[in-house]
Parts: sequence; C-alpha cells; structure tokens
Amino acid sequence: MKHAAKSIRAFIGALNFDESRKFYKELGFVESPISKDMSYIKVTDNLGFYLQNAYVEEWIKNTMIFLEVDDVKRYWNELQELGLHHKYKNVKLTKIREESWGRECFMHDPSGVLWHFGEFAK
Repeated sequence: MKHAAKSIRAFIGALNFDESRKFYKELGFVESPISKDMSYIKVTDNLGFYLQNAYVEEWIKNTMIFLEVDDVKRYWNELQELGLHHKYKNVKLTKIREESWGRECFMHDPSGVLWHFGEFAK
C-alpha cells in the first residue's frame, strides 16, 4: 500500500465525560467538541485522540496509551506541579521507572485509562 498516512487516533472512553474533558484540558490538551458525546483531544499539532462519552469497564481498565516525551523528568515534575492526582479521585501517578529501552512514568486518568509518558534512550 502506498498511502501517505497523516495521523493515527485512538478512541478512549470516559466514566464521566465532563470530568474527563476537564481533566484533559487541565493537563494542557486542547478540546475540539465533535458532538455532545465525543471530542477530539489535541495533544500537539500532530497528535490527538477521540474522547467518547462511553464507558465499558473491561475496555477502559485495559486501555493504555504511550506518549513519547522529550524529557521524562521534566514531564514528571510538571505532572506533580499540576496536582491532578489530588484534584481527581481516581487519578494516580506512578514515579519514573528506568528500563533497558529508556524511562517512563505513569498516570491513570479519571476513568482508569493508563498513560505511559516515556523517553527512549539515546
């Protein structure tokens, strides 16, 4: 196939759609509503995902997203400064872990989606 792909966008669900929308905006992402039950959440100009007003526990609890960042330590410090894990009941932060491929930290969103924020070894 010789298609010029432009983006790849995951669909994630939300236990409480309004709470998740607020959470991602506080994280610094930009929301573009599509309908009353779906928004496009822009991480950067080229990266984003669809947030849905849909919750299937087994699906959400098994959803993981890896976001490559340029400096995990700085990202970790910024996550702690935001304090989202204190503002939202189900948000959890897990400290930086060193791996053979690089390092990463983790955050569960309000619904239970597990985000990996990682930096590959150079």
